[in-house]
Amino acid sequence: MQVTSEISNITVIFRPERFNLLRDALKGHGILGMTVIHVEGCGLQGGKVEYYRGSELQIDLLPKTKVEIIAPSDKVEPIIETIQKVLKTGEVGDGKIFVYDVQTVVRIRNGSRGLEALSTKDGE
Repeated sequence: MQVTSEISNITVIFRPERFNLLRDALKGHGILGMTVIHVEGCGLQGGKVEYYRGSELQIDLLPKTKVEIIAPSDKVEPIIETIQKVLKTGEVGDGKIFVYDVQTVVRIRNGSRGLEALSTKDGE
């Protein structure tokens, strides 16, 4: 993968029931901060049929979890490998990983920028 920035945004959309496994695995990479969003979506998995009071309902949008992680670009590949290892069931619907370059990061509290803003060390 070609990286043009020193900071990357890794966005993962996956099955909600695998969130705790992913969170625990990411701690091993020193990833303690993330944004977690509960979403609905569709893809190759399609929908599913459910029955409510005897009536058939086609559910086209399935619940998913979206996690966004900001990390140094040199850690992206090991993080992706861990995500794949943890989330892969071999079934359609396991999810997707998207990686984007981040122009900059600014810590609001003290104005630090770039990799320093991602640091868990508190310089104050």
